[in-house]
Amino acid sequence: MLTPINPATGEVLPAYPSLSVGEMNEVIASAGSAFPGWQSLSFRERAACLLNIAEGLKSQRQRLAELMAQEMGKPLREGLAEVDKAALCAEYYADNGEAFLAPESLASDARDSYVCHKPLGTVLGILPWNAPVWLALRFLAPALMAGNTCVMKPDPNVPGTAVLLTEIFQRYLPSGVMQNLPIETALAGDAIDHPLIKAVSFTGSSAAGQRVAARAAAGLKPAVLELGGSDPCIVMADADLEKACDVITLSRMINAGQSCIAVKRVIVEKSVFPQVRQALTERFNALSLGNPEEMNDCLGPLARSDLREQLHSQVMRSVQMGATCLTGGEKTEGDGFFYPPTLLTDVTPDMAVFQEETFGPVLALCVAEDFQEALNLANLTEYGLGASIWTGNDLIARRAAEELNAGQVAINGIVKTDPRLPSGGIGKSGYGRELGPHGIREFVNIKQIWAA
Repeated sequence: MLTPINPATGEVLPAYPSLSVGEMNEVIASAGSAFPGWQSLSFRERAACLLNIAEGLKSQRQRLAELMAQEMGKPLREGLAEVDKAALCAEYYADNGEAFLAPESLASDARDSYVCHKPLGTVLGILPWNAPVWLALRFLAPALMAGNTCVMKPDPNVPGTAVLLTEIFQRYLPSGVMQNLPIETALAGDAIDHPLIKAVSFTGSSAAGQRVAARAAAGLKPAVLELGGSDPCIVMADADLEKACDVITLSRMINAGQSCIAVKRVIVEKSVFPQVRQALTERFNALSLGNPEEMNDCLGPLARSDLREQLHSQVMRSVQMGATCLTGGEKTEGDGFFYPPTLLTDVTPDMAVFQEETFGPVLALCVAEDFQEALNLANLTEYGLGASIWTGNDLIARRAAEELNAGQVAINGIVKTDPRLPSGGIGKSGYGRELGPHGIREFVNIKQIWAA
């Protein structure tokens, strides 16, 4: 059984049955059987299904947001925005998928030579709990539009959200094309090994991603991995400091800090460090914790008790090594798994909050003499998901864009995902790309045709 816990109250929510190995194999076989018919449909026919799904998501946005608030603590206002973004993703690939996968003519010694893009078969998506609707759509929408069938393994924290999401998809798709796979995490490897699974999409921690990658590689199956991050943000003295601090606070506090692409480390030019430190302290102190099921501006809880313990350990280990806690840093009393907005300064590269991914409302502040030192500190990580810089100097901005080791860089703005733009990382942050024209090409056979 999958038994979620309401992280705001500690209350045990209704349990959902999990599949046995035999039942899991039947679900995968059903998706495999549906593949020939689904791939034979035209792009226009598949697009019509995705557009209907987008409307279905919009019609159920309130209920989906409520389920996310109950199962993983996402504030209601953020959950509503997540559903809207997911619907936009379905519409984007419905509108653009055919063009992205159009045959491409290439010059050669043949009379005619070109590349076409054909679906692979059934794709397995192994998804986390922190954005269960959005992350499902960014896997499902391009894979389905390309002509693949999909099996979705949701995180055990969010079984109810997954059930409703599946109902929406199955209402508008032929039988078997999209299937829910509510299995215990221990069975994920067996799902990857199934001969009808032709590719894997995984979003989660770097440690789990390594295991998924090894299992997929053993079966010579392609995989896209979107893993953890320790995203740096450089703030130069010539930046709009008030706007920078507003955006940094927003980035760090979305979903109570449980976001791979949130700012984790802020590296500030020395001459303005006191000013930035003060501005961020004021902003963090102005934040409050609250019930995620109410329409407010409060931060919700962390999703699980063990996640809060891990985050607090990272803070305490860093403080023991010399970091200064300016605000927060203490577990809240009472029910639920809340953790206060926490700002640490005097952070050095040997500390946990610098080296590790912090998945919660904790921000590390570092000081740099100049841009070169800031760049060096930013790149002093095994991760490489997102990065950002705030500066009024176009030359420095361009250098940062080129030299920051990350899959995406924001200049004077927030690192975010957008259906129109590719997203992914390097190093311990994974490989492959989701979204944009690149995302839909991850799970197709790029077939070369040569005709004399």
